Amino acid sequence: SPNQKSKPQAEATSGNTTAGLTNRSTRAARVSEADRRRDPASADPMAPAAARILVLVLAVATSLAGRADALRSLGVGDGAEAAAQGDYAVDLNATSFDAFLTASREQFAVVEFFAHWCPACRNYKPHYEKVAKLFNGPNAAHPGRILMARVDCASKVNVDLCSRFSVDHYPFLLWGPPPKFANTKWDRKQEKSDIKLIDDGRTAERLLMWINKQLESSFTLDDKKYENENMLPNSTSDPKQVVQAIYDVEEATAHALQIILEHKMIKADTRDSLIRFLQILVAHHPSKRCRRGSAELLINFDDHWPSNLSLSSQDSSKLLESVAADNHKICGKEVPRGYWIFCRGSKSETRGFSCGLWVLLHSLTVQIGDGESQSTFTSICDFIHNFFICEECRKHFYDMCSSVSVPFKSARDLSLWLWSTHNKVNERLMKEEKDMGTGDPSFPKAIWPPKALCPSCYRSSSRTSDGALQVDWNEDEVFPFLVNYYGKTLVSSYKETYMESLQGRTQVGAALADDASSSHAARVPIGAALGVAAASCTFGALACFWRTQQKNRKYSYRLHSLKKI
Repeated sequence: SPNQKSKPQAEATSGNTTAGLTNRSTRAARVSEADRRRDPASADPMAPAAARILVLVLAVATSLAGRADALRSLGVGDGAEAAAQGDYAVDLNATSFDAFLTASREQFAVVEFFAHWCPACRNYKPHYEKVAKLFNGPNAAHPGRILMARVDCASKVNVDLCSRFSVDHYPFLLWGPPPKFANTKWDRKQEKSDIKLIDDGRTAERLLMWINKQLESSFTLDDKKYENENMLPNSTSDPKQVVQAIYDVEEATAHALQIILEHKMIKADTRDSLIRFLQILVAHHPSKRCRRGSAELLINFDDHWPSNLSLSSQDSSKLLESVAADNHKICGKEVPRGYWIFCRGSKSETRGFSCGLWVLLHSLTVQIGDGESQSTFTSICDFIHNFFICEECRKHFYDMCSSVSVPFKSARDLSLWLWSTHNKVNERLMKEEKDMGTGDPSFPKAIWPPKALCPSCYRSSSRTSDGALQVDWNEDEVFPFLVNYYGKTLVSSYKETYMESLQGRTQVGAALADDASSSHAARVPIGAALGVAAASCTFGALACFWRTQQKNRKYSYRLHSLKKI
């Protein structure tokens, strides 16, 4: 390609430019050293600090460059543009590889090790992208199942990384759970390893066939989103699938706030109920991202929604626009992602948000303390009543809340009430969807949990004349099941995203760059830190230029004086 042909020329030009800069820098250093000997006061006391800032800026810039490539499958920023141009596989390098795979939400990963100069690799890329399109990105047919990534071994920064995995030919494909790739070595002689060599994937069809054998699935290259209901995992009866629900709980939380903002539902008579619900999210949301975002929203709540909401319509619109721009990312910058995993239905209009919201409510009730049970009950009921936009659903739920006559005194009682209420909702919708034909054929409404998921929860069961299931529940078994399913299992599945882990490492690097004496230095956001660092470097460069000009004038003046003598 033209870019490839011009690369050596560019490198040569860059080399000449670098050499010239080096020579000039050396001469400037000699002049500066001579000046310092003549005038010690001209030495720059800020040089060490400026050097540390420069090192920090360079380190952050390198990390951010790696992050931009890794955003491709997430549909974020430049990554979304890359996906639109046909690249769906995630480009990783030695900087991003371990952190990105550790944070991956997918159950499995395919990693292609290649060399950009390899003709076979260039010819293979369209095949790899066809498969990656099925699994990567918000418009994928099967999101959240498999991460498709690639590493360019011809890049010097990746040489050691490719050696870690014994790459001996291109393209070289490996398969395994994403975290198993991180901070590990692999070679084909290992007898027991979760990482496998894909030995038959030289075309898109053969690669997908190999994947289908591993997963016992039936994916095809023609699969489209919401047209593959026979391939969806049975999340309602498979206990392993609930670990994926953490992402749907985040999605539902962000989606709920979006609805509230878009429909301008925060008013004088509803703001208090939202504050109480956010307080519960801060303490008990299963996702740390959402806990953090809820806390930030609460801190700024009075600024956005003052207790006296007697604003003009124009002021109110401006206020809501600023809130929507600043705070709709309640669960992080990557959320909402635009798709569901655990709560994904076989149709675009089924499951999704309502499923994610139910999981969130169940998770909250199994994590609270006994003393919080009544206040949590009130907060949940008021939140649904004021902010759930489906009017009929909202009315039915509030009627069930109003039927409770005795205050809750334990988390157990509240958890069992919400579980029983959910089953009553399912029973009602089961009949309606059957009559109207509007249900999800792959996920019909059912009494939950099924016997296969919790056999000990059932004392006995029978069918009525119309086919409805009647169960004599053992609530002493149901409650521990709910605590484990919606509490321990769900919360333990939380992972920091790649961007969060990168930000954490950047903050550590900034801290190390500080003087040892400044132990009480305040932490600032990385964006602000970069701004300060850039401004400092710019100021330092201008100051250096000014000092050089002054010295040149001083030297010219001395030379002119000597000539006169």
